[in-house]
Amino acid sequence: MSITKQYLKSKPVCKVTFSVPAKNANEVKVVGTFNAWNAEETPLKKLKNGTFKGTVNLDADQSYEFRYVVDGAYSNDEQADSYAWSAYASAENGVLEL
Repeated sequence: MSITKQYLKSKPVCKVTFSVPAKNANEVKVVGTFNAWNAEETPLKKLKNGTFKGTVNLDADQSYEFRYVVDGAYSNDEQADSYAWSAYASAENGVLEL
């Protein structure tokens, strides 16, 4: 799994690209505070090499909690900037610091 951040010079936005290697998965989505944890808003596209990839434009100078949903199972990215405990989910969420 990987996260790439590209800050735009023209406006306070960061293009965040999520990449999840999951050859055997049927679908991967990213959910978080940036999309109200709505799995339908941010599906990742499966590439020929089996990696799922997608880009989201997020406001810079913010932090966002997020997780991946791989075929219905939640998982974290080991490259998250940090982790935050969620009492609601009884698990840690990854945190993006932009």
